[in-house]
This record gives sequence, C-alpha cells and structure tokens, in this order.
Amino acid sequence: MAKDGPNWDGLLKWSIANSDGTQPTRNLSEEDKRWFMEAMQSQTVDVIKRMKEITMVMQTPEQVLEAQGVTAADIEDMLDELQEHVESIDMANDLHSIGGLVPLLGYLKNSHANIRAKAAEVVSTIVQNNPRSQQLVMEANGLEPLLSNFASDPDVTVRTKALGAISSLIRHNKPGIAAFRLANGYAALRDAVGADSARFQRKALNLIQYLLRENHSDCNVVNELGLPRVMLHLASSEDAEVREAALRGLLELARDKTGGSNGGLGEEDEKLKQILEERIKGISLMSPEDLGAAREERQLVDCLWSTCYKEPSSLREKGLLSLPGEDDPPPDVASKHFEPPLRGWAANHTGDSKPSVKKQEAPLLLGPIPPN
Repeated sequence: MAKDGPNWDGLLKWSIANSDGTQPTRNLSEEDKRWFMEAMQSQTVDVIKRMKEITMVMQTPEQVLEAQGVTAADIEDMLDELQEHVESIDMANDLHSIGGLVPLLGYLKNSHANIRAKAAEVVSTIVQNNPRSQQLVMEANGLEPLLSNFASDPDVTVRTKALGAISSLIRHNKPGIAAFRLANGYAALRDAVGADSARFQRKALNLIQYLLRENHSDCNVVNELGLPRVMLHLASSEDAEVREAALRGLLELARDKTGGSNGGLGEEDEKLKQILEERIKGISLMSPEDLGAAREERQLVDCLWSTCYKEPSSLREKGLLSLPGEDDPPPDVASKHFEPPLRGWAANHTGDSKPSVKKQEAPLLLGPIPPN
C-alpha cells in the first residue's frame, strides 16, 4: 500500500484520457482533487453518477490501478459500496446500461481471492429475485466464471460465494437451471457437500434440495453420482443446519415416485432407517432448550419416516414432535406500551358516557381538529 493512499489524481487523469477519447488529459485543480476524493470515499446523492464512477474504475486495467496506488482493499471497499447501491432492483438493472455489469463479471477472474469473492457477492445481490438481471448476467456469460470458481477455486470462501451467486442466478430461471445441468453442475455439488466447510456444505445441500423440488427427474442424476450416501452421512453431522439441509434433500428423494417403494433412495433404505433411528434417539435425549431449537429437525425426521415407512415416527408417541405451546402465538407484552393514539383516544371516549371535567381533544392526525 502506498504511504499516502491511492493516487486518485493520476487514476482520474488516466480514466478520463482512456474512457472515450473525447476529452484530453488535464491537470486537476485543488477543487477537482477534493471533489474526487470525497466522491471515492463517501456516499453521494446521485447514485447513478456514483455507479458510473465505480464502473470507470472497474474498467481500468489492474496494472494501472496498482501503478496509481489502488490496493485490493480499496477495490473491496468500492465493491462493498456498489453492493449497497444494487440492492435496489432498479439500480441493479441500470448497472448493465451504464456499462458496469461486464467489468464486474471480469472481477470474478481477478488475481486476488477477496476481490473474486466480493464480486460474486455483488452478482448475487444483483440477480436475487430479479429476472431482468438474471437474463442480463446469463447473456453476458456470467454463469461460466461463477461455475469455474465454484468448482475449482483454491479459496473455499470464493467457492462458497460463487455457489451463493449461482443459487440466486438460477432460482426461478429455467434457462439458468438448464445451463447449470449441462455444465455438470451436479458433480460440483457432490464435491461441495464433501468439503470441510459446514457453510459450503449447507449452501450446496440447499441448492440440491431446490433443484430436486423443481424437477424430480434429477433424482436419477443425484443417485448416479452417489449423493444419497453423502447426504445420509451429513444427516448425522454435528452442525444442526447441515443436518437439517441433508434431511430436506433426503425428503425430496424419498418423495420421488420413480425410485421404488422409498422413492429415489433405493438401496440406501436400511442405512436411512438406521440414521433416522439414531436421530430419534438423539432428539429424545435433548434438553428442553435444545428441543425447542431443533423444531424443524424433529418435523423433518418424522416426515421422512412417514414418507418412507408409511407410519408415524416414535417422536409422536413420545410427545416430542409438537411441544406444548409451540403452535400458540407469542404473548402480547409490548402492545400496550406502543398503543396508537387513535386507539387510546377511542377507548377513553367509548368507555365513559359522562363528560369528564376536563374535555379531551381528539388526536391530531392529518389536519386540524374538526368542529364540534
């Protein structure tokens, strides 16, 4: 890192000179330097203008940025800011129109792992529940570098962030799901569920469950890859969220009508029964606090047992499937402290037919008090 921070002066001059060729390089005044430093280091009112400035930096070659003292940490901070802007769907869609989407996707191939991870996180924000941006990223071949990072990046954080972006990109996106399948995405998911990172495993299992729910014919692919065995192993994981994610995936396989009596699980039936019995035993030994936290796991175990063996699990007999008070709404202990003025005013006037000594006025809402 340079002693005095990035040379924004030199970077701005280079960007202006090489962006469109219409403006000559010029020496910056102190006022211009001050404006540029403030623009790069703080939020601005004009979001589109700010996104254009960020786009200009993303379009600048890495070696030029380094020559001007811009570090990887500076780029990460810039991407953090961009992520805040694109949380708005309109801003996310505008990123492509101002030329920022393609250089952002280029950061997925950056030499710095943190930048690759942050770029994937921004892409995930852009495409989440946003069909237009999903289409734009697909048209810009954004799925390819995401798949590459997910499958083979040496940094597990980069792989995890890329998987998160892929999950957001292909959800409710049939062309995206088709492209993921053609790119052998299930093989990459198999490797992911076998990784050492619990977070990486959870994301992979959640995506598997979503894909199976969308298309049960994929159960055949999952079986051929040996994923049920891995999922059965993870159903006994020490991480509660990994266990639940594995059970959800197994439930989707069990619901598949093409895989025999127990759905798509097939030859894993005996192992599955043993795992479920172990989970039932483990749940039975839980403290009341742990039982409350394991509500979803209890329901998944019972549902999976019922689906496979056509009978309720012993959790029902033991009274552990639904604990007392779980289905009751939480007690209302705060509303009286936050009673709306109109409600309180109405209660005072309807509960007493005799006029009070001191006349109370109606609360002022949208205008002056109406005449009596």
